Amino acid sequence: MTVSAAFMVPHPPLIIPEVGRGGEKQILATTNAYEKVAEEVAALKPDTIIITSPHSVMYADYFHISPGHRATGSFADFGASGVRFSEEYDTELADAIALLAEKENFPAGTMGERESSLDHGTMVPLWFIRQKYSGGKIIRIGLSGLPLTYHYRLGQIIAKAIDESGKKVVLIASGDLSHKLQEYGPYGFSKEGPEYDENIMEVCGKAEFGRLFEFDESLCKLAAECGHRSFVIMAGVFDGLRVKATALSHEDVTGVGYGICTFYPDGADESRHFLQEYEKSLKKNARKRLTRMMNM
Repeated sequence: MTVSAAFMVPHPPLIIPEVGRGGEKQILATTNAYEKVAEEVAALKPDTIIITSPHSVMYADYFHISPGHRATGSFADFGASGVRFSEEYDTELADAIALLAEKENFPAGTMGERESSLDHGTMVPLWFIRQKYSGGKIIRIGLSGLPLTYHYRLGQIIAKAIDESGKKVVLIASGDLSHKLQEYGPYGFSKEGPEYDENIMEVCGKAEFGRLFEFDESLCKLAAECGHRSFVIMAGVFDGLRVKATALSHEDVTGVGYGICTFYPDGADESRHFLQEYEKSLKKNARKRLTRMMNM
């Protein structure tokens, strides 16, 4: 059984009423889209909700899968200690992902937990989902400093583990877009900010996941994006599948980009092995460069 659906969502604490205290009204389009995502998750009734979060434990050369049977968290750091979570982990599927990674000599697993509390990149999506659906265990996975190709490969490993488990699973790719969209925003304005947001919404809105590798590292850095690696993991989960994608919303009124898209698998498609095609293109370009150097 392949992944039932995936959702690209932001994680502004502001959107939680107890945190925003009225400020959440300025991103109403994002709230409305988030509520639709929660309704769609509830309709699917997943056994497991996998959340990839930029604010979970992160290492330069390793993907951390949160261990243990349960985790708690709250928005106390954002002035709302009363908004609390207690979530049960799907240890069976988490261990299966870690075992597959080990077998493939891939740097991912449950070692090295530095912080067990749920992070806001995980809790904001859960806040909306738990309004509509109380079922399903979760798995929390952090990003890494490794290249995008590794993030895509992790998605492929996750997909394989899902297939072998027979469980109904949805994936939440948590991540804000650029943090440099407005002069009054938290990081000011950079022309690369709107460029990144426009491009990522086009790519994800059309499920053109091969283009995720084309985002220049300097563009991502100058745009101060948050979720690109999370989105690439999600793309890897859909490797070799057609995808029905819908862009629900995009807002930049706070100076930070909030984009929401939905993704549903739509059958096998051998033309959509994007990592394989990307690696072929790298080898082809390397051969061309070598030939030019030899002819100089």
